[in-house]
Amino acid sequence: MKQKDVQDSAKRATLGKLSGLVGIVCNVCLAGSKLAVGKLAGSMSITADGLNNLSDAASSIVTLTGFKLAEKPADKEHPYGHARFEYLASLTVAVMILFIGFELAKSSVEKVLHPVAVEFSLLSMIVLIASILVKAGMMIFNTRMGKKIDSTTLLATAADSRNDVLTTTAVLIAALVEHATGWKVDGIMGILVAVFILWSGIGLARDTISPLLGEGVKSDFRKELTQEIMTYPMVLGCHDLMMHDYGPGKRYASIHVEFDKDDNLLACHEVVDQIERKCLEEYGTNLVIHLDPVITDDVEINRMQKLVRQWLADKDSRLAMHDFRMHSCDDKTKVVFDLVIPDELQGKEEEIKEALENFLNQGAGEEYQADITFDPETDW
Repeated sequence: MKQKDVQDSAKRATLGKLSGLVGIVCNVCLAGSKLAVGKLAGSMSITADGLNNLSDAASSIVTLTGFKLAEKPADKEHPYGHARFEYLASLTVAVMILFIGFELAKSSVEKVLHPVAVEFSLLSMIVLIASILVKAGMMIFNTRMGKKIDSTTLLATAADSRNDVLTTTAVLIAALVEHATGWKVDGIMGILVAVFILWSGIGLARDTISPLLGEGVKSDFRKELTQEIMTYPMVLGCHDLMMHDYGPGKRYASIHVEFDKDDNLLACHEVVDQIERKCLEEYGTNLVIHLDPVITDDVEINRMQKLVRQWLADKDSRLAMHDFRMHSCDDKTKVVFDLVIPDELQGKEEEIKEALENFLNQGAGEEYQADITFDPETDW
């Protein structure tokens, strides 16, 4: 599926709701069978696994509702749409998983302190093996759907199904161990199940809170987009890419693109329009471009720019310079530019500035002063 199709809200909602419906049906069936078998066998680990499936069914309902609300169009109160409902649905699922995990942990600890024999039966074995197979199928299904629509919600659901495969396997092992040796490990396995549930909930919460708080630009997207922009013949460079995420398929970005100051302004504007349209079509991102005029025919500026760029590269290859210009002020020549510095060099801005000035003024017939705007390497 093409990127523009992936970001289409109707297609996202359709695939997301399909995944939610499949999850509801499968998890309700698994929960009902495990709760019944767990009660008959007196197995806390099987009961815990059944409750986990029940929570998964509730999670699927929340996912279904989240995708349904996320497809609502923009309105006066929410001009950027409602796509963040998908993130809120994921966060709700995470809270539910954490609550269930905590309750199961308490019950399992009680079973460890007061162990009760688990009745081994062929029926319980069949139910657990069937559960493993169903959950493995759901993991594959949600992984494919999640990758197809680039959905953290569905990928998290897939990870949860993977965890369920592991925890149900642990429950199966507990029943077999107790049947073979008499060791009452059911409560311990129940605790392990609860730990997996809690770990899954924490991971899901972290993954959904992050975009809600505002994530930086992904490095692969930055590289792909800047490479695309640089394919246009009039473009000399680009920098200061910033991203604002209003939910899947609702991304807005801005970037500075450099053109020769002598280029025809209307021609530059046409290139900017082409880039913005291409970005929306190919990356599902509404891009706004700030045009930066660059002096290219000044011999002295070009010489100094090359000199400074080489000095920066020798000092640290990660130092990235842009918006280079020069002007005279109070018998000094100011060398003005923006400099992107890595996290490790933050706090050493004054040291870098002084070292550059010392380098430029060695044997120079005039005095140079560096006027540097330092930008953090972190992408916004």
